Amino acid sequence: MSTKKDDSKGNGAAAHRDGSGPAGVGDVSRRRLLGSAGAAGAAGLVLGAAGGAGVYAATRSEAPTPLTAVGSTEAMFHGKHQAGITTPLQARGHLIAFDLAPGAGRKEAAALMRRWSGVAGRLMAGEPADTGQGHDTGVALDAGPSSLTVTFGFGRTFFTRTGLTGHRPPALDPLPVFSSDHLDARRSDGDLWVQIGADDALVAFHALRALQKEAGSAARVRWQMNGFNRAPGATGRPMTTRNLMGQVDGTNNPKPAESDFEERIFVPAGGSSAHAWMAGGSYAVVRRIRMLLDDWEELTVKRQEQVIGRRKADGAPLSGGSEDTSMDLDKAGPDGKLLIPGNAHARISSPEENGGAAMLRRPFSYHDGISEDGTPDAGLLFICWQADPFKGFIPVQRKLDRGDALSPFIRHEASGLFAVPGGAASGEYIGQRLLEA
Repeated sequence: MSTKKDDSKGNGAAAHRDGSGPAGVGDVSRRRLLGSAGAAGAAGLVLGAAGGAGVYAATRSEAPTPLTAVGSTEAMFHGKHQAGITTPLQARGHLIAFDLAPGAGRKEAAALMRRWSGVAGRLMAGEPADTGQGHDTGVALDAGPSSLTVTFGFGRTFFTRTGLTGHRPPALDPLPVFSSDHLDARRSDGDLWVQIGADDALVAFHALRALQKEAGSAARVRWQMNGFNRAPGATGRPMTTRNLMGQVDGTNNPKPAESDFEERIFVPAGGSSAHAWMAGGSYAVVRRIRMLLDDWEELTVKRQEQVIGRRKADGAPLSGGSEDTSMDLDKAGPDGKLLIPGNAHARISSPEENGGAAMLRRPFSYHDGISEDGTPDAGLLFICWQADPFKGFIPVQRKLDRGDALSPFIRHEASGLFAVPGGAASGEYIGQRLLEA
């Protein structure tokens, strides 16, 4: 599949910077996309076993970019959609939620988003942060943009604190409570949400520090989570990534080439005038999902495959074929039993079992050390994108909550829902259509 796409769409376009990288890199168009297909996801809703394009693998037909050229790729800040939604998975990520400071309101929020957009645009172009809070830290000196993306969203409470409740869309209503939730309120929700992704750890950290400093007295960090994925060029051929359970992490995410991709993932124009600021935007559901790895690793490979519904070696469905083969949910073995068990994660989270409900899954793995009980504090920073969470995440998660074979091996520990506005045109800042309405 071609990786070129009209960069006026702004969907995570990438370019090799002239004169950088190995011989020939400078000949590649500055506007070459990093891959227009959706983000990698975890197979199925929670971990992505049922679907989720492992973007690095599943959307690239060319050989992996050599590590010596990783720094040269650039994602565009300005465009129809924000970068970091359909951008291919990056090797490093930071998720940060902020709360507006006491007394800060609409005026302060607008000034903050203007500053943040300026910093993000410069950093994504590989330029110094040049923040108003001091000189650039120099953390990312010598590195190129490294596919850096910075994505901004607003939580439900943001609208109350800025006096904009009349512009708060119904799709931002609170998520329902699920029986599998063990949520820590201190690591959930927030007025503002920022997603940072890059293919270099120092570039990602540089952006994190610049944005934290630029928040100044207007906003305070509520929580921060750090994640990672397989680095580009780490495998001999393009292939879908794996999660920390060792499972091939996604195959069947909605793809931009599909005729209904835009309407599933992005908010269309032409809605209520009060919510027109969300045109071209999307809703991000963020869940910190801890994997109970000690328990999982006690299972045989065969049992793990039955829980997921896919082969561990290559991600193919247990009904047969290769990773890209559609699941045959009705196929039975010689014993008459379904090859993909009735409670398999892949079956329960599949669009076929949920009235076509779909979302674009784009997670990061995380590992935060060892807990007091000696078990690893590790799992998935699950992020999914959709035009309406009440037609994407919520119906699928409700079904998973009623009988997913994977549930005993995971724990949802934090949650958030954020309205992510469309991209900014040149000269604009993210959220301007809302804050200056």
